[in-house]
Amino acid sequence: MDLILILKSIVLGLAIAAPLGPIGALCINRTFERGFWAGVAGGLGTALADAVYASLAAVGFSAFAATLATIDAPLKIVGGLFMLWLGWKSLKPKPVGNAAQVGARDLFGTIAATFFLTITNPMTILSFAAIFAGLGLADAAGTTSVFLVVAGVFLGSLLWWFVLSGGVALARQRLPESFSRRVSSLSGLILILFGLYALGSLALSMVA
Repeated sequence: MDLILILKSIVLGLAIAAPLGPIGALCINRTFERGFWAGVAGGLGTALADAVYASLAAVGFSAFAATLATIDAPLKIVGGLFMLWLGWKSLKPKPVGNAAQVGARDLFGTIAATFFLTITNPMTILSFAAIFAGLGLADAAGTTSVFLVVAGVFLGSLLWWFVLSGGVALARQRLPESFSRRVSSLSGLILILFGLYALGSLALSMVA
């Protein structure tokens, strides 16, 4: 039973992480600019945030949903502005040659950035709620079950980012530097568009 629970949770982590949105764009950007471990660091930040949301979802949807509703607008503002800032930075990518020089500070900064970006996205918990219930994980009870769910979500999410970063790192070695710059610029544009969308949707909801 525990094995089935953790396998379901790994599937949940994969399902949440796999869609390529602003986090995927940022991790691809970091992998092209700084190498495999920089991309994995970005994935680690997201996986940690996913684990936090999984913990809250496992403890109880209703209480957390009520709290989330009260801070939805500030989260969208902060998250939108943060995506705009990251996108602007990505439009001026670092040379590919700097990838080997990535240090612990850069890795920690990438982890912090993706954690913050994920944790300020209210849609993440809604995705968790839907898939959580669909996989039957909402019925999990007890401290051990909650721990297994959270661990499975973390592992599933991190597994996806290892696969994505590994694929991008392999491609990076076979492509010219100009391609890397184009990818970085494109990822920056994607982040800016997501940031504008977050702020725009909030403005429209306030006007309506």
